[in-house]
Amino acid sequence: MPTALVTGATGLVGSHIVERLQADGWSVRALVRKPAAWLTSSGADCVRGDVLDADSFTSASRGVDVIFHNAATITDSGDWEMYRRMNVGGTTNAIEAAAASGARLVQMSSVAVYGGEARFRGPGAVTDEETPLQPLAEREYYARSKRESEALVMDAHASGRIWASAMRPDIIYGRRDRQCVPRVVTVLRLGVAPLIDGGRAILPIVHAANVADGAVRAASTDAAGGRVYNLANDYDVSMREFFELGAEGLGRRVRFVNVPSRLAKRVLAGVAGVVRAATFGRVRLLGAGAFEIFTEDNPFTSERARRELGWSPVVHPRDGVPEAFRWWKTHH
Repeated sequence: MPTALVTGATGLVGSHIVERLQADGWSVRALVRKPAAWLTSSGADCVRGDVLDADSFTSASRGVDVIFHNAATITDSGDWEMYRRMNVGGTTNAIEAAAASGARLVQMSSVAVYGGEARFRGPGAVTDEETPLQPLAEREYYARSKRESEALVMDAHASGRIWASAMRPDIIYGRRDRQCVPRVVTVLRLGVAPLIDGGRAILPIVHAANVADGAVRAASTDAAGGRVYNLANDYDVSMREFFELGAEGLGRRVRFVNVPSRLAKRVLAGVAGVVRAATFGRVRLLGAGAFEIFTEDNPFTSERARRELGWSPVVHPRDGVPEAFRWWKTHH
């Protein structure tokens, strides 16, 4: 029976990786600062520690076959030092732990490495793993931290120190979501939801269980070593479809209002400016490329993962979206 160490096990992707590993018969160890009740009752071995504490990380990794490193800062506020410390520092410790234990390392990266604006390269153009990484703006802290972290992992593999692979999901949703679903809920609970240009755009979203599927497949595929994989288009879901399925999960009737993209962009820019000024620049409502998420089709392709890992997404949006919103309603 293989054994895995999972960081970020109480978070969205990490929790789904735990569930997937257990379903596949793995023995699961979770490095946590504070165990969640569901995680403890699941049968996972919860080891208290911190990804920023190299000693506890290395100790927890002894005897494991694979380390799934998911722990990261993804907040909308903060400075570069906060992102660097958690995301880059935690990944550095993950590499050291893998080197010390001989375990494989699967790092959860992000499509943010492509940059906020460069990912949308025009109608019909796809963003795959061979797309050149463009310079990042100074304030793209999350993207910078993920790009630097991923580079450290790939360099460690190339030098022969460890076996490693990196996953690049886009916006992730599912049970235990603390980012995407809560924001949409805020809109849907009003009973009236705006749809930019009718909500036709295909959103860059992926279900957490499908990301977990790709990560576990990579860990078990020798050829995945030294490779990065987009896990960023499991199924096509338009903005309207996502909102409708979300409303279904909440058990609410929602009226949709069409908003032309030109008007929406001006309004959102104004609101973002007010928020930025009110928080003295600490909170940025719209990052680079944020508006395009709602007006341009998902530019990412996950064909490499489908071809090399046999990635076959197990959760369809017609089931996964309502379930995610029902979970939020039950727990909040």
